[in-house]
Amino acid sequence: MSTLLHIDASVRAATNPNPDHNSISKNIALQFINSWKEKRPTDEYIYRDVGVNPPAFITQDWIGAVFTPAEKRTPAQQEILALSDRLIAEVSMADIIVIATPMYNYGMPAQLKAWFDQIVRINKTFDFDLSRGNFPLRPLLSGKTLVTITSSGEFGFEKGGIRESSSHLLPHLRTLSNYLGVDSIHEITAEYQEFGDDRHRLSVANAKQRAEQLAAELAAEVMV
Repeated sequence: MSTLLHIDASVRAATNPNPDHNSISKNIALQFINSWKEKRPTDEYIYRDVGVNPPAFITQDWIGAVFTPAEKRTPAQQEILALSDRLIAEVSMADIIVIATPMYNYGMPAQLKAWFDQIVRINKTFDFDLSRGNFPLRPLLSGKTLVTITSSGEFGFEKGGIRESSSHLLPHLRTLSNYLGVDSIHEITAEYQEFGDDRHRLSVANAKQRAEQLAAELAAEVMV
């Protein structure tokens, strides 16, 4: 049995009274999840909607607790780190991680960044050793597959695209994926939302189809 961790980051719900307000990234992710569950109904499924229920931002007290040896932490410090511990445990258990997120102001939503900030933590998901020279940070987790599902109002953020220099969402996700223990990444994108034309409808339809296909492919690859 495998474990799939699903993170949604849109502040919108998947279904709203006005369908025009439905989250695109959440609905594409549902195509993936439903396909996965059809193929692997007994797998463990962990879900967090950080867009609607965002993790707390880290604080000075949080940093102080992190850099206090575990055996010396006060009850208050342990409580401060309780959420971080739970989120890291979920990532550690996961074999497949699905992150579905819109692009907000050319980057990731603050809620998703808060989730990463709770997880990228010294001696938990990475260690630090100056003897490694200019690259002292080393991820501690490995062996996971990441599926990113992103939506954007514009288009052309891919390499060589007309907005490549404005692309701060997927590059950020790729960098931070190292600290989730990710060895392989699959990317699904939907674009043109602000244009609302046939290009947008085709992009969303293709993304949903790709999500369903990818789930079936990955489900077949995962060991029983």
